[in-house]
Amino acid sequence: MNSIRCQIEKVTPFNDAVYRVILKPETPLDFQAGQYLCVVMGEKDKRPFSIASAPNQDTLELHIGAAVNESYPMQVVERLQNSSHIDIEAPGGEAFLRSDSHRPRLMIAGGTGFSYIKSLVEQQIALGQKVETLLYWGCRTQDAMYYESLARDWHEAHPWLHFVPVVEQASEEWQGKTANLLTQLKQDFIGLSGYDIYIAGRFDMVGAAREMFRQMGVEEAHLYGDAFAFIK
Repeated sequence: MNSIRCQIEKVTPFNDAVYRVILKPETPLDFQAGQYLCVVMGEKDKRPFSIASAPNQDTLELHIGAAVNESYPMQVVERLQNSSHIDIEAPGGEAFLRSDSHRPRLMIAGGTGFSYIKSLVEQQIALGQKVETLLYWGCRTQDAMYYESLARDWHEAHPWLHFVPVVEQASEEWQGKTANLLTQLKQDFIGLSGYDIYIAGRFDMVGAAREMFRQMGVEEAHLYGDAFAFIK
């Protein structure tokens, strides 16, 4: 990975637990949609976050889930809020968009795992691809689904993209599925053969998903998620 200094342009809250960060690299960063960067907190303290923006833009976008009781990500947010510049190392990760594949795509996000999916979808749009894509985003509540409006806009604007929002606790006005994300996937799919599957979220969710997918005939060569490198 390359070391790049970035100007911190914006640190704004989506809600009380997720922050949107905009960084402007001093030198262009060449990366593929779906890769991540590491915020350098110290010589031996480098913290990974998915790049939420697609390649070939002047800025980099991050979504950092940092509730008050989660000190690890909150330390990064506080550093960004109180600094003009930050060093990053990038790009990292092998779960990037296989843009030459024409297999249908199943994209799965848990919580801020949506940042990873956002880069993939925006790259598909930029490339003018119309590969059939199912996007499942699972959160505990609708309030936690911090970019729901964007995902619904994609659904309306692009006939090839189908957004399925899933929350565990729903209000009466909720327009989507009410369930655990993995439970909903198991209910909606008989098998997973034939799909390119991209997944991001908490490691425990991603690990449980892989075990469930194996029972559903997933082709693991077409299952992409950088969490798998850490939960072998």
